Amino acid sequence: MRRFLSTLENGVKAQDLRPENRECIKNLLSIGAANEHKNTFYLNNSFISGRLDVSSNGTGYLSAFSDKFKSDIIIENKNLNGAHLGDIVLAKLIGRSNKPRAKVIMVLKPAHATSLVYTKQVGAAILGVNFKTGLASALRASQKSLKALPLGTVLKINNATNEITEVVGNLNDPFCDDKISLALYNKNDEFGEACELQAAAYTSVDAASYPDRVDLSHLPFCTIDPVDAKDFDDAIYYDAKKHIIYVAIADVSAYVTPFSPIDKEAKERGFSIYFPHKAVPMLPRNLSENICSLVPDIPRLAFCFKIYLDDDLNVLKSELFEAIIVSKKRYNYDFIDGVLAGDNADELGFIRDLGEITQRLRDKRLKNAFSFRTNELRLELDERGLIKSTRFETDTHSHQLVEDCMLLANCEAAKRIKFGIFRNHLPPDLKKIHYLLDDLASLGLDFTYEPDLAKLIRKIQIAAEVLQNPDEIDKLIIKAQKKAGYEAISKGHFGLGFSTYSHFTSPIRRYSDLILHRILKANLNNDKKQLNYILDGIELVCERLSELEREADRVAFDFIDRKFARWASENIGKIVRCYVVSNGTELIARLDDELKGARIFVAGNFTCDLLTELLVKIQSAEIASGKIIAKVVKKLG
Repeated sequence: MRRFLSTLENGVKAQDLRPENRECIKNLLSIGAANEHKNTFYLNNSFISGRLDVSSNGTGYLSAFSDKFKSDIIIENKNLNGAHLGDIVLAKLIGRSNKPRAKVIMVLKPAHATSLVYTKQVGAAILGVNFKTGLASALRASQKSLKALPLGTVLKINNATNEITEVVGNLNDPFCDDKISLALYNKNDEFGEACELQAAAYTSVDAASYPDRVDLSHLPFCTIDPVDAKDFDDAIYYDAKKHIIYVAIADVSAYVTPFSPIDKEAKERGFSIYFPHKAVPMLPRNLSENICSLVPDIPRLAFCFKIYLDDDLNVLKSELFEAIIVSKKRYNYDFIDGVLAGDNADELGFIRDLGEITQRLRDKRLKNAFSFRTNELRLELDERGLIKSTRFETDTHSHQLVEDCMLLANCEAAKRIKFGIFRNHLPPDLKKIHYLLDDLASLGLDFTYEPDLAKLIRKIQIAAEVLQNPDEIDKLIIKAQKKAGYEAISKGHFGLGFSTYSHFTSPIRRYSDLILHRILKANLNNDKKQLNYILDGIELVCERLSELEREADRVAFDFIDRKFARWASENIGKIVRCYVVSNGTELIARLDDELKGARIFVAGNFTCDLLTELLVKIQSAEIASGKIIAKVVKKLG
């Protein structure tokens, strides 16, 4: 939608209109917002399109898709015309003030079909407070019925009709937090009956039913995952004598056919979502945790890469085929770390050899790429659904072993397609690099700009090692970079140092990988009709998957923020240690005390450099927004 609206200003030819945009053009023509000239459609002057933001006081700000507007356009609350935060809207410019203003004419694409509110008493009335904007408004229900509900009741509202469609739970109940986070982004925990019935039809794998598949059941494959994992996407085996790495991936496409009930739901979800206490899978659990999952000692269908390496670890060739495997062991990362360190037995006889090979592959890859310390925050919850403890999970040798096997397979998969679905990561913008250099200078790290950004970043990382703060410097470097995303044409992966890259290895939890499997199978079978069918509209699918990936991350972050806000609400007045992670328009610090990782918004006009350590006193916590407010007590160091 955004791409279409951005180009409409300069004209879109009728023959280039995609089916999903024809209805939009019809609506724009009917209200006089667009015109047609010589079989080309244009957006009329004074009309603009963009994405709407809404502040806590109800004022709207339109981020226009047109390059003509360098700043947001103000839309007063009375001119929002029912539009909500995140909607893509058509607006008309009004007035002639220095700051452009507009009014919403129509919502072209709603950000969400629903909104989430909680009930609050304001005077004698019960109103609904929007979770995202904090605005209180009247609900389409009688005051009598609303007063029968406990205050803090969480309600889902249909944005089109303003009617209550679901009672989600209560804001004061910690066990409602995952439901709130999912509902905020219109995500489902449960699957519909049609999906469950389709999934239940698959019970076991009979090898005799698949005579055309390569039988690898004799090879000692293993899976290596977190200790609490339930969905096993990938299994590996290394033939040290022949220098061959096998990467076997769950063959989800054998079970999930295009436009089936499960496929439609998986495409809508895009990704699995992980909370500390549960997972919300992309596929029904009978697939994600059973028939597709590469569980040990049971035959499973796999899509397998057989990768031949020479003595210098160059890929001589790779073979891709449908297979049947039987994983011999289900390992966790801690155990494999013990194997690599010599503390645990190498039961399958290839783990240590593979560890040496992947370390060499990694060393070779990092000559043109980067290794970032991405410590992931992990929460442990108690029996009340509140935070019990926190920890940061770091990459160990076992994580790197698996990662480099998966990277190898992902690259080989990407090499086999010219058009389809790629995982691209472009070099950073020059402006962001200069911001990074300014931030580093405030920390005592002085660097001058170099056109070879990869070389510059490596120099920064080496200097950070000397100062013994590499983790935090890595976060600044990552912040300066563009986000990776999905596109139909390969543009390379800057961070990983690959000229072409895609996602092949996680089809249980990523829809992108499932699409790639279908493309690769169509190529293997020389089925051009099926390939064209899969690729129809692939650009829009890639764009949507990038959006869904960000949404899945926001759901997880929203849950974490709310859990920390509950902790802070029970610790008002407590003094805690933290360090500054953002010093732009507002000062944001990261909790670094007995508990770690919470975002803390620092009140007042206090200013300081990034990574400055502070003692702050918790002043307030908003459970709905997950926002913690604190005041500086002392600057440390």
